[in-house]
Amino acid sequence: MIYKTKGTCSTEIDVELKDGVIDSVTFMGGCNGNLQGISALVKGMTPEEAIRRLKGIRCGFKPTSCPDQLAQALESMI
Repeated sequence: MIYKTKGTCSTEIDVELKDGVIDSVTFMGGCNGNLQGISALVKGMTPEEAIRRLKGIRCGFKPTSCPDQLAQALESMI
C-alpha cells in the first residue's frame, strides 16, 4: 500500500504486510539513512507493535514525523 504523507520531508511510504507482520517499508524522500534504519527496525514487527512505538513522535516543532506518518499508514491498513 502506498501512503501519501502529510507534514514531512518524505512524500510517501510504501508498506507491505505479509502474514500479519511488516515485510517491507520504503520511504520516498526524507532523510535516507534514518528512514532506511526505521524500515529495517520495523521489519518483522506486527503493525500494532510498530504503531505503539512510533505514534506521536515529532520532528522538531512539526506536529508529526516520518515515524509518526508510518504509524498512521499502518493504522489505515489494519
